[in-house]
Amino acid sequence: MNSLLSGVNPLDLDLVGLPLLTILYAATGLALLLVLLGPTGVRRAIVTVIGAVVGAAVGWALAWFISDVWDPWGVSLSTGTRLWTAALGASLAVVVLNLRGQVRWRRVVAVCAIGLCLLSAAAGINADVGQFPTLRVALGLASYPPLDEALAAAQAPDAQTRAAHPDSANATGLAAEGTGVVGTVSIPATESGFAARDALVYLPPAAQLPYPPALPVVEMLSGQPGSPSDVFTAGHLASILDTYSRAHSGLAPILVVPDQLGAPGNNPMCVDSALGNSASYLTIDVPAWIKSHLHVPAQPAGWTIAGFSQGGTCSIQLGAAHPQVFSTILDISGELVPSNGSEAHTVQSGFGGSVSRYATAAPTAILAAHAPYAGLGAIFVVGDDDIRFLPGIRAVADAAQRAGVDTHLFESPGTAHDWHTVDYAWTTALPIIAARTALLAPAMIAMTQ
Repeated sequence: MNSLLSGVNPLDLDLVGLPLLTILYAATGLALLLVLLGPTGVRRAIVTVIGAVVGAAVGWALAWFISDVWDPWGVSLSTGTRLWTAALGASLAVVVLNLRGQVRWRRVVAVCAIGLCLLSAAAGINADVGQFPTLRVALGLASYPPLDEALAAAQAPDAQTRAAHPDSANATGLAAEGTGVVGTVSIPATESGFAARDALVYLPPAAQLPYPPALPVVEMLSGQPGSPSDVFTAGHLASILDTYSRAHSGLAPILVVPDQLGAPGNNPMCVDSALGNSASYLTIDVPAWIKSHLHVPAQPAGWTIAGFSQGGTCSIQLGAAHPQVFSTILDISGELVPSNGSEAHTVQSGFGGSVSRYATAAPTAILAAHAPYAGLGAIFVVGDDDIRFLPGIRAVADAAQRAGVDTHLFESPGTAHDWHTVDYAWTTALPIIAARTALLAPAMIAMTQ
């Protein structure tokens, strides 16, 4: 364990990597083995086996109840998460049924085994979902500096390099060797009045040059509940874009992650309503700020809107309704229709009780109303284990294709409604976005003279 922590801030310890998980699972297995090696007998063995089976069934039933009956998150739990819950039920049953008749030190081990079982299940579920990659993120301590401060800190060593090598000050090689910068910005709701939290911006190495090219921009939206930082902490988008930029002379899209919620538990459904003018904020205020503060193309050909889960729903809603702003859409595990609780609550809270307004806000309805499209492209990605969202994504993708949209549909193997699907989606979609937005066009590669 000392080598695992050597040189690493404990808050930055990788919670989903194999080293920590291997140690935790091995310790749990050893503790369970010591419990089972206590006083034995045919009767206890039979009771233990029956108890483990019953415990696993109870765990699976609990996962089913949470996912399919209570449904607090509006998503179905993955097969992996259900299996971890069943394993927790089985292991706890084994420990409890073997507490009697143990010597004191074995009882202490049994109590420790309970804690280890809980930790292992929590770690396994977290690894399956990918929500908390580090302890810092799990404790809500992850933060980003203001963008101007982050940019100044990143450019300080580059300025020294340029001073030492003036002949290559603007060479693409310097950009290719760098990494992107992530920082917070405040995007005012001048037209919409929407009460948004601070946004986050990723600037690839090419955008940090003294005379940067006009780079394509992606407006990316998190899920709900959530915040803009989720796409970097759980979604690893900075790392994904850095990897891409290193292979392409420092070129990658600029990423702007505005807040479409207002607060983690809010869901204005990316429409203008009594819940807030989220749609106007994302299609008027945010693009206006981007054009006035970042070096990006003015035409929609260089603009993409993307999102995950509720953000994915927003991306297809807004992208399909505003092809004059966005030419490309990346919908990751979006919904078939905007949703804020039950359908009745959704209609009342977001559409003033108007069923017709609610119906016209569905992505399939928006696509049909604006068909045929000329030049709009859409990329749809969903986990093949995402039982609830998979049919909806397929239906919206079919509707997009019927409407004349250049449509791509990908199913992420072995993932569900989780951040692993987001990682797969961005890795798969980046070449398509680059081609559609002319990221690697010769004019782009000529950084400046």
